[in-house]
Amino acid sequence: MAMTPEAKVKAKIKAILKAHNIYYAMPIGTGYGNSGVPDFLCCVYGYFIAIEAKAGNGTTTALQEKNLTNVRESGGVALVINETNLADIEMHIRLARGMQ
Repeated sequence: MAMTPEAKVKAKIKAILKAHNIYYAMPIGTGYGNSGVPDFLCCVYGYFIAIEAKAGNGTTTALQEKNLTNVRESGGVALVINETNLADIEMHIRLARGMQ
């Protein structure tokens, strides 16, 4: 079965996180959990980074945007990542490493 464009972005994000030995969890939005939670919840050298994966020009839903805003307002980093800005993850890993 072929991967969706968003699944390809998620696979690239996973590869970056694994290459840096970053802990992450991928919560599943179901009727029993919290809807709109970002795709990746990461602990990067003691800092919280939430990542929402999108493909192409995909945009966040209002609920996803609310969750990302809540992360930022709580002092975490919230990123929306697609094929064009994967390097932003590496930049934030370097920043977190430097703040240890």
